[in-house]
Amino acid sequence: MSDKFRITLGQLNATVGDIAANAAKAMDAWQFGRSENADFVALPEMFLSGYQIQDLVFRSAFLADIEREIANLAKLTKDGPALGIGAPVRENGQIFNAYHVLHRGRVVARMLKHHLPNDDVFDEERYFATGDVSGPYRLGPIRIGSPICEDAWYDDVTETLAESGADILLVPNGSPYARNKNEIRQNLMVARVIETGLPLIYLNLVGGQDDQVFDGGSFALNARGHLAAQMPAFSECMQTVELRSGREGWEIVPSALASVPDEWEQDYNCAVLALRDYMRKTGFRKVLLGMSGGVDSALVATIATDALGAENVRCVMLPSEYTSEHSLEDASECARLLGCRIDTLPISAARKAVTETLAPIFDGLAADVTEENIQSRLRGLLLMALSNKFGEMLLTTGNKSEVAVGYATIYGDMAGGYNPIKDLYKMRVFETCRWRNANHRDWMMGPAGQVIPPRIIDKPPSAELRADQKDEDSLPPYDVLDAILEALIDDDRSVQDVVAMGYDRETVKRVEHLIYISEYKRFQSAPGARLTRRAFWLDRRYPIANRWRNNDS
Repeated sequence: MSDKFRITLGQLNATVGDIAANAAKAMDAWQFGRSENADFVALPEMFLSGYQIQDLVFRSAFLADIEREIANLAKLTKDGPALGIGAPVRENGQIFNAYHVLHRGRVVARMLKHHLPNDDVFDEERYFATGDVSGPYRLGPIRIGSPICEDAWYDDVTETLAESGADILLVPNGSPYARNKNEIRQNLMVARVIETGLPLIYLNLVGGQDDQVFDGGSFALNARGHLAAQMPAFSECMQTVELRSGREGWEIVPSALASVPDEWEQDYNCAVLALRDYMRKTGFRKVLLGMSGGVDSALVATIATDALGAENVRCVMLPSEYTSEHSLEDASECARLLGCRIDTLPISAARKAVTETLAPIFDGLAADVTEENIQSRLRGLLLMALSNKFGEMLLTTGNKSEVAVGYATIYGDMAGGYNPIKDLYKMRVFETCRWRNANHRDWMMGPAGQVIPPRIIDKPPSAELRADQKDEDSLPPYDVLDAILEALIDDDRSVQDVVAMGYDRETVKRVEHLIYISEYKRFQSAPGARLTRRAFWLDRRYPIANRWRNNDS
């Protein structure tokens, strides 16, 4: 019996539904593993199908294509290392989330996911049947237990595998990013290692899928919980780890550890990768956005430039008579620093035409928010015309604070295909701009140095839809608003709890009311990068028609 075993870990980016391309990536990983003299090449959960596949899994033709590709991969990999790959499988009329081990031309083991997550962004109980807990599978000298993702978050599956003779746990994952989640993952996996006394490899997907980003960050732990390998976050990577058998069992030979970035860099990298992959996986190459001279559009332009390159980003100024010279200067300077094209389309003539058209019906009525929203909707109209004409996807620029309370105009500045800052509250937008001005990384396609003029960050926010307008005319100061929103939305706190934190009850109730009456806008809003565990869409689901309010005293 050999006292060594080598596993190549493929932390790779799968595309939902592109079974052939995912299989080709699997073969590239297998070839790399063979060149590394690996005994086993492991890929993450649901890699062959991509993840999450949602109702695609109910299509019989889709499952048949998966089944054919699994059989084909088994033939292609018969002479060399075993291959582990995640994909759905249909057995006895039920569909399972499965992990397939291919060796010597056939499927030698198939694990079925036991614990099906049904919270946050997951609805696996809708799609999959619960699988029985499988025992370990033997490859050469070693017995490997593979609890699939959620199965390693509980102790029953891993303890069963240990009691059944597993020498090591290899956990294939499709775990999406949320701020500070990596620490939670590592703490849970350390717990599994301490409970079982077995080394553990945590292998995660990487890449964007709609609003979610799988952040990689795969790692390996030895039997006492010591970190033996750490792969980078947010990037594709293949790494071979070696295991050696000794008197105390199998041990992972320690290797160089990739650095783990702080939460500001992780958030920003997530937003960049989310947009880059959304574009690539939907077939777009170029984007455009309305550039107002404000902080939100400046940050969106910067994220787009870092994701796609300046040559693929068009910024458009759409000034009215209320647009300040400072805003025009700031928008132009930000585009110049980023290296992006900027066009100017004044909306004054179009606004005048709309006003004259509506005059007979509006006669005798005072001007109000209606006239302000006409400006925003004209901008959306013109930006969508450019999007149609040039095939450039329109990015929306509303931050989470605005999206939460409806301070973004539906069919106006909410028009577009993707929102990179949808899950960033306004105060974090400011700080993210400062972070990007001070930091540059190799994965950023934009220039280094200051790319967002400080005046954009420092000036009072304004929609500039009427004379001398400031956001605080309509909303609490953003530091107050964001604290209330985080408590009500992210932490599910009651009104009474938030008041006890020191905030004015009338203000808290007003914010709560705005959140609920804006649900219909969010229902129609563009997807955006998920950065927290309470992002709008799958994380937080409320009825549009809803009369309940928190009336505690």
